[in-house]
Amino acid sequence: MQNNYITITEFTRYLKSKFDYDENLKKVYIKGEISNFKAHTRGHFYFTLKDENSRINAVMFASSTKNIKFKPVDGMKVLVTGRVTIYEATGGYQIYVEDMVEDGIGNLYIAFEQLKEKLAKEGLFNKEHKRKIPRCPNKIGIVTASTGAAIKDILTTIKRRYPICETILFPSLVQGELAKEDIVKKIELANTYDIDTLIVGRGGGSIEDLWPFNEEIVARAIYNSRVPVISAVGHEIDFTIADFVADLRAPTPTAAAELAVPDINTIITYLDTARSRSYNSLTNIIENKKLVLDKLKDSYVLKNPSNMYEIKEQKLDLLIDNLNKAMNRNIENNNVRLFKLSNSYILNNPSMLYKFKSQNLDNIISKLEVLNPMNTLKRGYAIVRSKNKVISSINSVKVKDKISINLKDGNIETEVIKVGE
Repeated sequence: MQNNYITITEFTRYLKSKFDYDENLKKVYIKGEISNFKAHTRGHFYFTLKDENSRINAVMFASSTKNIKFKPVDGMKVLVTGRVTIYEATGGYQIYVEDMVEDGIGNLYIAFEQLKEKLAKEGLFNKEHKRKIPRCPNKIGIVTASTGAAIKDILTTIKRRYPICETILFPSLVQGELAKEDIVKKIELANTYDIDTLIVGRGGGSIEDLWPFNEEIVARAIYNSRVPVISAVGHEIDFTIADFVADLRAPTPTAAAELAVPDINTIITYLDTARSRSYNSLTNIIENKKLVLDKLKDSYVLKNPSNMYEIKEQKLDLLIDNLNKAMNRNIENNNVRLFKLSNSYILNNPSMLYKFKSQNLDNIISKLEVLNPMNTLKRGYAIVRSKNKVISSINSVKVKDKISINLKDGNIETEVIKVGE
């Protein structure tokens, strides 16, 4: 019985031989989305191809990758050609890719992301460039197809919500090769009209149908519009470059109309409420003013105005009296000072001032003469110095020190021969 069992390696090799000899697996054509992409340093590509329900491992060797004209990334849709076999080390089947091209939808996705990144770096999506949508517009422009659900939904919603607003349709192509130029042309035309808001968009569709609103020239036309733009492209799940660059993005054309105009019933309710509040406020103000007026009419001052005048008169008299007293007191003080100055002894005997100053000078000279060291020397005293210092004690010198003796009429230079009491 044990001879019936084989190893895993043998079983895997058997399955691999089945794959390798199957003509249908030697050349397969598969489309899918790239995930888990890895570019090896040796030039090989390792990735997974997947769709909504399944996946398969893929390998593309450097000999084939050098022919690729694009850079594979996760999320890219591709069409691959290759052979399917089993990788013995894991026992899993995989495809060895020989050729790979971009799928159409995948290309659109890449172009979308690249343009989105480019315009974002230029600042076209920045919030500071977004303009406010007028709350109560008088006139709205609409750039879309002249037929279809989009224009019908927009016009119906505006008429229902805000019937006093005028609308101007700028009919445009919204899909196909010529659509982007036509959309730009109509946006520029709308900017020559006196409108408050511009709605640009179309109904739902595939990514190819919506693609004109992912074109760079359309994005720049929206950005350069002097009129605030509401983008209304496709359904709620659809996003286009126009949505990012517009001043406001609406999930649907109907939502765009709702964002563009207010509900007139809401405005009427608001005005009624404001009118009621204003009336109540004015009534309260008038009543308060009446109360103030009644208080003024019953006030003591208003009923007896002469009393207020008499009080002011008394205060004025008191101020005048105080002013006169202060002026007279100041004059008297100055007269006293003038009398004292005019009768002062020095002013009447100026020579005595000179005599007094002369005596004072003589006293100062006498004091200086007493302190004059030369007068002391004249009385027989002397000044003894050693090394330019005055000697006041025998302890300040020693034998053989050079000393200088200053007398009234000259100096004596000598040497110490003995020091003692």
